[in-house]
Amino acid sequence: MSGSAPGSVCGPGSAGVPGGRLSPATRSALASAGLDPDGVVALVGRALVEDLPVWEENEVTGQIGAVDATSEATVDPALVGHGAIVSRAAGVVAGLPVAAAVFESLLGPAATVTLTARDGDPVPPGTTVAYVNGPVRGLLTAERTALNLLCHLSGIATLTRAWVDAVAGTGAMIRDTRKTLPGLRALEKYAVRCGGGVNHRMSLTDAALIKDNHVVAAGGVAAAFAAVRARFPGLPVEVECDTVDQVAEAVDAGCDLILCDNMSLADLRAAVQLARPAGVRLEASGGLTLRTAAAVAAVGVDYLAVGALTHSAPALDLGLDLALDPDHRPGSATAGPPIEDLIVEES
Repeated sequence: MSGSAPGSVCGPGSAGVPGGRLSPATRSALASAGLDPDGVVALVGRALVEDLPVWEENEVTGQIGAVDATSEATVDPALVGHGAIVSRAAGVVAGLPVAAAVFESLLGPAATVTLTARDGDPVPPGTTVAYVNGPVRGLLTAERTALNLLCHLSGIATLTRAWVDAVAGTGAMIRDTRKTLPGLRALEKYAVRCGGGVNHRMSLTDAALIKDNHVVAAGGVAAAFAAVRARFPGLPVEVECDTVDQVAEAVDAGCDLILCDNMSLADLRAAVQLARPAGVRLEASGGLTLRTAAAVAAVGVDYLAVGALTHSAPALDLGLDLALDPDHRPGSATAGPPIEDLIVEES
């Protein structure tokens, strides 16, 4: 908050981690990425509250409010420093404006973030992707939250890029699912885009996906498709099929997109032969691996649906390397260049 002391850290909740604490550049970068800046601020606030819960009174310390106990005890409030966020492993970076939002949400204008990589960039080990300047107490308090988000999103982008590379030259695209962590869907799907993948529906309202249980409830593939088309005539409809016979039924019903679930390569080829003349797109799903991705894509499907992009991606290892400014004076951080245009634009 602008009125707080340079070395102080306001716990989110009392100060509120208001959206106004974001720099215009960070707010613009988030919006350009297809992310809601206020939504990111709210998410960051909830994450920071996990580390800085707002107490009425702490029975151990007797203090009102929330503090980072370790940094409060070990770091002089006058210390100003700069940190480099560095990749420890090779991967694809994603979430840099989100990490910037963490530092700015906690420290406001006392923090300056300079990005040296773009979301979607491949980074070898030892690559500095961002610098952050500001009060050392605040930098250390925000560090884990910023890295948690950045490492997670970069891990998704890295895994997505591996899948995209695996099907390169086939014409097939890698698509995500709704198998996302609660509250992180917009960020995780953004990370998929950074890795070169494409997004499936964001919510249950964007499109209809008729799955096996819907087919059972409706009495068949054609009946389920007809019911959705009648109730929501303008909504995209995808039908999940487990057999080639169901694919034929869905094609005859006029379906636009068919999800072929757990089909063999032979069945996928048969599905392509049925669907392609009718202009129906196909999506392969279930049991897919990086080893088999190219063979599946080569049969002629349009998409490979990979839930693992968001539910099983390992985090990319990045860390914050801290150094103290020579004079240790608050306010010595200098403004860096704007961070607009350093993200993947929403298509």
